[in-house]
Amino acid sequence: MKKYFLVTAFTFISCVIIAQQRTSSPMEDGKPQAINKMVKTDSSTTIKSQVTIKGQVIPYAATFGTLPVWDDDGKAIAGIFYTYYERSDVRDKTTRPLVISFNGGPGTPSVWMEIGYTGPRILNIDDEGYPVQPYGMRDNPYSILDVADIVYVDPVNTGFSRAISKDIPTNKFFGVNEDIRYLADWINTFVTRKNRWASPKFLIGESYGTTRVSGLALALQQSQWMYLNGVILVSPTDLGIKRDGPVGEALLLPYFSATAWYHKMLPDDLQKKDLTDVLPEVEDFTVNQLVPAITKGGTLTDDQKKQVASKMARYSGLSESVILQHNLDIPASFFWKELLRDKGFTVGRLDSRYKGIDKEDAGDSPDYNAELTSWLHSFTPAINIYLREELGYKTDLKYNMFGPVFPWNNQNNTTGENLRQAMAENPYLHLMVQSGYFDGACDYFNAKYNMWQMDPSGKLKDRMSWHGFRSGHMMYLRRSDLSTANDELREFIKNAIPKPGTPAKY
Repeated sequence: MKKYFLVTAFTFISCVIIAQQRTSSPMEDGKPQAINKMVKTDSSTTIKSQVTIKGQVIPYAATFGTLPVWDDDGKAIAGIFYTYYERSDVRDKTTRPLVISFNGGPGTPSVWMEIGYTGPRILNIDDEGYPVQPYGMRDNPYSILDVADIVYVDPVNTGFSRAISKDIPTNKFFGVNEDIRYLADWINTFVTRKNRWASPKFLIGESYGTTRVSGLALALQQSQWMYLNGVILVSPTDLGIKRDGPVGEALLLPYFSATAWYHKMLPDDLQKKDLTDVLPEVEDFTVNQLVPAITKGGTLTDDQKKQVASKMARYSGLSESVILQHNLDIPASFFWKELLRDKGFTVGRLDSRYKGIDKEDAGDSPDYNAELTSWLHSFTPAINIYLREELGYKTDLKYNMFGPVFPWNNQNNTTGENLRQAMAENPYLHLMVQSGYFDGACDYFNAKYNMWQMDPSGKLKDRMSWHGFRSGHMMYLRRSDLSTANDELREFIKNAIPKPGTPAKY
């Protein structure tokens, strides 16, 4: 049984930066602490524990609580909940990497990567990522805490993070650039409070979190004068990089092919090959034949159109007639419904290994996202058990797995270009991308396309890398990918830190 020892708690009341220090615990004088539903803006508690990673016992301190978001007048307008894991047997933090972790949505907290991927405690699921009972937590033998400290950040209205009142305008938080602006300020506060200015720093984001951290890379440099060593994008969005028309319509085919391969819907000669032997052929067809064919539109002859549709059918598991009915442009939602329609199943959006059952086999899209329902099934009880029971965080606030953050201002999303500029300005800054082959929301081939378009000159490619996994959006839920992906993070962090005395210059 995991044992935690409460060692210290620091309580900062309301908008006061540092009011007083006192020792506390979930139990004081044998009586439970008061539980309230008030928004906390400045509070923290620290516990000590240990975890065995790769056979080595790693002692650590876990600090959890809130830090304020300040307005232009220096007043706290929101409390951001975070959990901060710090290896406790490392005294000198000047060379100790700090990883700042975000998830996406944009309305979801950092729960997914914290208890599914990189943190010292992970949820109880089976080896392929499906829920099991009893719900609960276990140690993560693959966590990156052996090589880096990690802080998991929940933006406003996600997790336990909230604005201090309903009178605070939501447009201060809810938008591509608004989100980046206030979180850059918050990171400055965190780094200052925790004395981590000297540490090599990394951002990791998943899904919409990749939009967030791509924008933050430049915002931290330009508004906080904070320079990073690395950015990790897990299942990235389009990062504001345009792909309207034929390119956007064509780029999903390699994902279709990967999913069809997984469900054994490809022709025998392709099905007998390994997935990574099939996909290069499909990628080549996509770029060199499908994009030009869709570009030509109605000028294609019937024979030309039929030839392209035949190839698409071969690679997608769909029928040639269905592809022709869609004029070579297959919507992703239709694919999720159509691929296994004759077998009575739909496939998942974020991870197409998952199957669902609809009320009717007819229709153009699934009734629900089979994978997301499964993930909420396993993650929601686990994070509540972990924060409220194991760590002892006392509040009646609901932990928002999906919080109200809409309307969200998506205007002026230039985050891909922001990341490119940050890399150009900072010779230390490296980029790593991790993608699941079966992710239909942030598919792997579009992630590759991001990198091609971010760096059209090719001058940054030596500091960019892409890695694929045989799973979906949360590729780390598959046990073998959890191990491999964390090892890649370790290697990336190691390689992105220059040798002492190496100047940041071209």
